[in-house]
Amino acid sequence: MAEPGKGVTAGKLAINVQKRLTRAQEKVLQKLGKADETRDTVFEEMVANFNKQMTEGTKLQKDLKSYLVAVKTMHEASRRLQDCLADMYEPEWFGKEEMDALAEDSDTLWLDYHQSLADKSVACMDTYLTQFPDIKARIAKRDRKMVDFDSARHHFSSLQKGKKKDEAKIAKAEEELGRAQRIFEELNVELQDELPSLWDNRVGVYVNTFQSLAGNQEKFHREMGKLSQNLNDIMTKLEEQRQFKKDGTAAEKTGDDAKSEEANHSESASSAPKVVKRPGPPPSRPPPRLTPSPDQRQRHAEQFEDEDEAVAEAEAEPTVPDANTDCTSTTTQQSAVTNGSEGDLPPGFVYKVKAIHDYAATDGDELELKMGDAVLVLAFDNPDEQDDGWLLGVKESHWVQSKDISAKGVFPENFTQKV
Repeated sequence: MAEPGKGVTAGKLAINVQKRLTRAQEKVLQKLGKADETRDTVFEEMVANFNKQMTEGTKLQKDLKSYLVAVKTMHEASRRLQDCLADMYEPEWFGKEEMDALAEDSDTLWLDYHQSLADKSVACMDTYLTQFPDIKARIAKRDRKMVDFDSARHHFSSLQKGKKKDEAKIAKAEEELGRAQRIFEELNVELQDELPSLWDNRVGVYVNTFQSLAGNQEKFHREMGKLSQNLNDIMTKLEEQRQFKKDGTAAEKTGDDAKSEEANHSESASSAPKVVKRPGPPPSRPPPRLTPSPDQRQRHAEQFEDEDEAVAEAEAEPTVPDANTDCTSTTTQQSAVTNGSEGDLPPGFVYKVKAIHDYAATDGDELELKMGDAVLVLAFDNPDEQDDGWLLGVKESHWVQSKDISAKGVFPENFTQKV
């Protein structure tokens, strides 16, 4: 409470205290129904709209500020992410300078976006809400003056109806009533003009706020999209550079492997063939060669005689299957490779090979191979038809089942291993 002599006199203080008591008494009488109350339904609706508008505007202002804080947080997170990438990005990698420039542009874009939101959308709502406290205070004052007006009206009416009429008191009460009515009506008229206008202005405020917000968002995401595309392009080219180096290293390694394979082929013909992890391409099939000389035919016939003698010896010797080997499979395999040209082996059988790689046939006279297939190599009816690096044969499984060599075909020798 203010002390007398410091802006508020004792008399003024007493008057204020008396007004409060009078208003309190009037409100009690009105609630008890012993005194009528001035009511304005239209104005009450205006006040309800005002309170709703102030609540919605305050919430929108709070959410906009939260969004602004979130943008700042995202900016800081983006900056840390860009700094992390810049620290890891080695100087000799593709696009190092572009990466540094991209990080700077991204930081600038975030700063501009944050500042635009603060200057336009948030500032617009701040200005819009500054008028509400003053109007709210005037509405409260209008309510107090309305109670004063009702109290003065009731006091004047009671003096007029009294048995003992005091003209001086009546005149004073009438004067007080006129003054209270004038103050109340002035505030009431002002607010009745301002509140509907304020209610209508909310639409324009919302439009400006969200148009500004949407425009800034669209600009920011458009420019950020360009930077993101640039980053994606740099990453793509970096991967291409890495893959190019990787392919170059692989090519050098392949060349070294080829030299090693050539050295292996230069060893003695009697040494066992070595299995490599990857076969070379199938040898090309050159045109038929000229008819071989009599010496070549003689060597070919001697090879056949040697093979027949080996088969005959195998038939003469009893075969004792291994204890860990299935008897049925052992008997079938021996019957397929030991009985020379007597019918258990195809005519012209030379030796047996096993596929060590898959081979997809590319011509009708070629044999399709799967790794592990056993093939019975056959002699060509006409040696002139044999191409260098190619063998003729039939799959052992087919021969065992059908005893038919019509399914024979040629296949690359380097895709198989002699067994």
